[in-house]
Amino acid sequence: MESKILNSTRPTSATSEMVDTVAYTMSRFPKLTETFILYEMIALEEAGVRVELFPLLKENQDVHHQEVAKWMERAHFYPFISGRIIAANLRYLIKKPITYLRTIFEVLFGTISSLNFFFGALGVLPKSVLFAQEMEKLGVKHLHCHFCTHPAIAGLIVFRLSGIPFSFTAHGSDLHVDQTMLGKKIAAGKRAVTISNFNKEVMVSASGESLRDKIDVIHCGVDPDLFQCHDRNREPGAPFQILCVASYEEVKGHKFLVDACKILNDRGVPFRCHLVGYGPLREQVEQQIGDLGLSEYFEIHGGLPRHKVLEMHALADVLILPSVPTKSGKKEGIPVVLMEGMSSCLPVVSSKISGIPELVQDGVSGILVEPKNAAAIADALQRLHENPELRQQMGAAGREFVRREFDLKKNARKLFGVFRKEILV
Repeated sequence: MESKILNSTRPTSATSEMVDTVAYTMSRFPKLTETFILYEMIALEEAGVRVELFPLLKENQDVHHQEVAKWMERAHFYPFISGRIIAANLRYLIKKPITYLRTIFEVLFGTISSLNFFFGALGVLPKSVLFAQEMEKLGVKHLHCHFCTHPAIAGLIVFRLSGIPFSFTAHGSDLHVDQTMLGKKIAAGKRAVTISNFNKEVMVSASGESLRDKIDVIHCGVDPDLFQCHDRNREPGAPFQILCVASYEEVKGHKFLVDACKILNDRGVPFRCHLVGYGPLREQVEQQIGDLGLSEYFEIHGGLPRHKVLEMHALADVLILPSVPTKSGKKEGIPVVLMEGMSSCLPVVSSKISGIPELVQDGVSGILVEPKNAAAIADALQRLHENPELRQQMGAAGREFVRREFDLKKNARKLFGVFRKEILV
């Protein structure tokens, strides 16, 4: 069932001659919840681009996707400070003293308005200088940064010191929580990419109308061929299988899903709710489930690699992600987990927030509700429970829409086109 794109870390024979080398940086690697970066890099290599990986941090997780191992061998992991990092900084200080000092001041004074961002930039800065040195040695033609926060700061530093052009992708919370130096990063970069039209308007509002034409909307995506529809005919009276794949964070809205399940239980709707994920609020969610007397109706699966999540898709009747805005300003982008569920012909229930309506067509491929509305979530789930034909119709519509608009390979080619047009020609 696994497609070629998921098992390849090198281009196939048809694309064995790399046209150029692109570097990627992101906050952490490997991260279980950021499959979109992993599979985007694989898709780019299949398109003929050599990818060098420079994460800001090495993530230590017990569960990984099957494709991670070979990328771990290739990744350029460095500590925040070392003799090698100090040597790289001294090299640029001696070789390009004005450029080096100007870059240091630009980053430090540009981020001082946000102390949290400032200290993060202070930690990233020395390592980014080493990135510049190593990318020059590797002949990197372009650096693409995932997330518009500190990874894009790293891109700016690399560009200032080495002249290697950079771009970045803005996703969700990285854009909505802290927009420090956003306009500067857009202006300095060759292109800025974001995953939704909603995000583009946020970026234009924050950085100025003059930068609108430098911002491209390229959706994240999934490989539709990896997913398949399943026979979901249930025996009369069988529990309705609800699946939520999400890290236990406030922005994912687990609290409101649990409250909605309490309402379903009070209405006599038979259900099983499966929670897949990990995160800081797991104990709090489990406590809420217990306090409401719902433990027998929930199954807690922890974090799972993608092939295990696919097995969960086959068992589910609906996929839900009740996303909410948080007090700190966090918002979703367009969650890939919804694309994955839709590709498996699952109807989805989610929130009318940020870029989600650009993926989920309300009443066509799923049901959208107002954020933090447990009663509306319960109504949507009950409606789908009582209408198997509607579930089937929405599932088919969702799969077709993802195949047309959120295909990973197609969208990776669009990103590759940005590199070719703006950077490599």
